[in-house]
Amino acid sequence: MAGNTGMEQLIPIVNKLQDAFTQLGVHMQLDLPQIAVVGGQSAGKSSVLENFVGRDFLPRGSGIVTRRPLILQLIYHPHEYGEFLHKKGDRYTNFDEIRKEIEADTDRITGNNKGISNLPINLRVYSPNVLNLTLIDLPGLTKVPVGDQPQDIEQQIRNMIMTYISKDSCLILAVSPANSDLANSDALKLSKDADPDGLRTIGVITKLDLMDEGTDARDVLENKLLPLRRGYVGVVNRSQKDIDGKKDIKAAMAAERKFFLAHPAYRHVADRMGTPYLQRVLNQQLTNHIRETLPSLRDKLQKQLLAMEKEVEQYKHFRPDDPSIKTKAMLQMIQQLQNDFERAIEGSGSAAINTNELSGGAKINRLFHERFPYEIVRMEFDEKELRREIAFAIRNIHGIRVGLFTPDMAFDAIVKGQIARLKEPSLKCVDLVVQELTNVVRACTLKMSRYPRLQEETERIITTHIREREQICKESILLMNECELAYMNTNHEDFIGFAKYQYQSSNSSCRSAQQTSETSSKSGRKLGNQVIRKGYMSISNLGFMKGGSRDYWFVLTSESLSWFKDEEERDKKYMLMLDGLKIKDIEQGFMSRRHVFALYNPDQRNVYKDYKELQLGVETQDDMDSWKASFLRAGVYPEKVSDSANGEEGSSEGSTSMDPQLERQVETIRNLVDSYMKIVTKTTRDLVPKSLMHLMINNTKEFINGELLAHLYASGDQSSMMEESPEEARKREEMLRMYHACKEALKIIGDVSMATVTTPMPPPVKDDWLSTGQDSPKIGQSGPPSPGGSMRKPISANVSRAPPPVPGGGRPAPAIPTRPTPAPPTRQGNAGGLPPPLIPSRPVPIVPPRMQDRPQVPQRPH
Repeated sequence: MAGNTGMEQLIPIVNKLQDAFTQLGVHMQLDLPQIAVVGGQSAGKSSVLENFVGRDFLPRGSGIVTRRPLILQLIYHPHEYGEFLHKKGDRYTNFDEIRKEIEADTDRITGNNKGISNLPINLRVYSPNVLNLTLIDLPGLTKVPVGDQPQDIEQQIRNMIMTYISKDSCLILAVSPANSDLANSDALKLSKDADPDGLRTIGVITKLDLMDEGTDARDVLENKLLPLRRGYVGVVNRSQKDIDGKKDIKAAMAAERKFFLAHPAYRHVADRMGTPYLQRVLNQQLTNHIRETLPSLRDKLQKQLLAMEKEVEQYKHFRPDDPSIKTKAMLQMIQQLQNDFERAIEGSGSAAINTNELSGGAKINRLFHERFPYEIVRMEFDEKELRREIAFAIRNIHGIRVGLFTPDMAFDAIVKGQIARLKEPSLKCVDLVVQELTNVVRACTLKMSRYPRLQEETERIITTHIREREQICKESILLMNECELAYMNTNHEDFIGFAKYQYQSSNSSCRSAQQTSETSSKSGRKLGNQVIRKGYMSISNLGFMKGGSRDYWFVLTSESLSWFKDEEERDKKYMLMLDGLKIKDIEQGFMSRRHVFALYNPDQRNVYKDYKELQLGVETQDDMDSWKASFLRAGVYPEKVSDSANGEEGSSEGSTSMDPQLERQVETIRNLVDSYMKIVTKTTRDLVPKSLMHLMINNTKEFINGELLAHLYASGDQSSMMEESPEEARKREEMLRMYHACKEALKIIGDVSMATVTTPMPPPVKDDWLSTGQDSPKIGQSGPPSPGGSMRKPISANVSRAPPPVPGGGRPAPAIPTRPTPAPPTRQGNAGGLPPPLIPSRPVPIVPPRMQDRPQVPQRPH
């Protein structure tokens, strides 16, 4: 494929850019514009398209030849061949066969009696001499249906053409023959509809060699008559006789050049006429498009280059076999690990803050102050079993005797059992802290992934140390529990027991101890009505129609629980007082994704409207633990069997006696145990987190800062430990390759900018002579002066219609605004020698004079 040298010059530029971006792995989207030819039937559209490509492959003939849109995709390829979409896999190296297949496929769809179809033919032409472009050959507009054509043939073809040329990326070649009236040109009307500003439209005048003798299209080609923003280009295509005689495109171009140089009307503009000039115009538009795309490509590359600079700086002088570099890298990574671990625990901030969930020090803080206290409270309350144990203890201590006094040994026995139960939540807290510390270490060592053996060894050493400290922590907590068991400090200032009340206390003194205990238990809620927690929850036991499926905004204070429509807290739905309420877990449903707990009243009274309990659902287990801990602060404790229920145990031997004296003794011991356990629980809640901080968390931090490096040196060969992973080596090579390719692409973009020139968009012209849409002239209606209608007449012919006479008084009629038309030559005999006035009327065809006889007449500005 040859014949378009401008395109051949653009190919290496585009290929250079494409190669540079391919090395970068970046998809370069130049999106070169489509080029569509539009015009009337037999205007020479297919010939113009063939001349641009430089090959003879489209069907020819009289009448309507192009009856389906042909979408021709030019694709750069080392080998030259054609391929149809409807015949995938069949390669056509002979372009005559391509023409025959176009004709055959057209007939298959539309028949052989001039029928049309909007189903396109897709042809791909691969060649080393083309750019990746899309050219569209469209059927010519026709007015009268023939053969199998429908009655609305004109509207169908118009709609088909508008489908393609309305796209902003489509350049429109408006092809009009010179031997017809240009003002009625179908191509110009359609182009004006699709491109009102004329930014994408180039006028092409064909058949200049077929004009009547003595006429020419000079004014049109000079863009003086019926101007377009991008002007007109005249071409002379091969005649049917030339085609039948196998005249090739190169010979046709030489004959075209000879015609323009020999013709007296076109000699002075011959350099701006002909198929080669049209090729240059279109190629310049492709160049303009490429240059417009370059700034955004340059910005993208510069951003990529800056992002790689810092990392590439480390790789530029990197030598994998240099021990000093490996030692330096290990020291830097250990130092980075120390800083990351410190930030994760102490919360001093880092570049990679987790915004999805709690982690590190924040999660450990929640374990200390929410999860651990809640686990303790859950184990503390088992009223039924506790009273049963107290009754058995008192009766077993009295033995066969009838006890007159409340035995202190029963108090010791029950308290020791309760203190021993604190071991489980304390040890569970240790396990949870160890798990979180291990996660923090794993996250911090991820930055060592460049050296997998170093990462693995570092994680192993720190995890082993944490496990050793875990054992020490557990031993310390067990020792603390044993210390509590060893001695009951009943003289503690917060204890309500023996120092203030006698065992021989009367019923009133027992009631006083009980009341004191109850007062002490309730005093925790008297915080003032302060807000404890806010957040979204759903009410799970409400029906769908009552809003149970949606989340509400809950506000928990020390006295009440309120919920609103949203966090703006304007539309309050309800306020529930917390007095007397308890909290319990609800089993998660089979298909439920939410974690549910419930508020209920031990007296079986309704909590909310007609509901005995209020079931609240949250998204995660952490949210549920946090809400439960918040309810503890508000004085709402976990599920606890009521006193009345515990008393109904007549069927259980010895569980509760009907003896009033024993009942008073059980109640006294119960209150004393409750008072003492509050002291022990408070101490445990305080000391367990402190022990974990001292013995595990701070110790691990000191180990990483002070001893980790020594353990790494002692663990084995440092050179093998600092071996790069294959992935990291590939990453380094890829980074360097990308860096150099990016610099090369920027250099190529600079070279392209220097080697090409952008032509500015021509200024707007007065083209309102060309009406659009419903204002388009109808068939048979005359348009403004144009070649064809006026240019077919001989030069000596008189004007067919004289302009209107000047009104009386010798003054010309006032000018009335109308569509501008070129001023006609001055006629002899006009009053005062003035030009005729402009009166809105049907435009008058004008005979252009010979060049040597053309008078100098002032022209009205367009």
